[in-house]
Amino acid sequence: MSRFEDPIACTACSRLAEHLAMIRQRDPDWHARPVPAFGSLDAQLLVVGLGPGEKGANRTGRPFSGDVAGELLYPALHRFGFASSPAPLGSDGWANPAMSLSNCRITNAVRCLPPANKPTTPEIRQCNRFLREEIEAMPQLKVIVALGAIAHQALLWSYGLKVKEYAFGHNVRHALPDSRVLVDSYHCSGYNWRTGRLTRESFEAVFAGVAALID
Repeated sequence: MSRFEDPIACTACSRLAEHLAMIRQRDPDWHARPVPAFGSLDAQLLVVGLGPGEKGANRTGRPFSGDVAGELLYPALHRFGFASSPAPLGSDGWANPAMSLSNCRITNAVRCLPPANKPTTPEIRQCNRFLREEIEAMPQLKVIVALGAIAHQALLWSYGLKVKEYAFGHNVRHALPDSRVLVDSYHCSGYNWRTGRLTRESFEAVFAGVAALID
């Protein structure tokens, strides 16, 4: 098994590094650095998001903690036994110190907050090696959930696969070459939630299927 360390000090993408430096100056209490993954490398489930939300992981330092997306993700994980609590935040408004994941790890395709929440293709590719190394360091991994089309694309790139051969669709499953299963989901963003593209029921259906695959 290869050894993996989160790139918590990476400054390879100058646009992102400059953006984070500006945020740290504005809000010195915020994390505003590359956000490490959450959960064990021995997990059988890996959830891949797009990147840190400005007032979510970029602030708290934990994936999906502090924004609407986390308010959908953690309750779903909790319902199916992957998280110890449905609440991503503690009473102080920061990442819940009592939260732990069970047989699950959460990461992002891009580790740093991009301006306007829109990473460039070169930035996604620059960060892709970390995703590849992370997957290689997870010997028990069985299922990967991609939250959104960019996470789907990044995951396929990490495998060296052609995106056009694996069409993205909500709750669509794809067999990967190493016998793992990729499960797609619409991103649990506030926009998808507000527009009705994603409902709590349709999102939880993804994790019901994942739990059955791992069981």
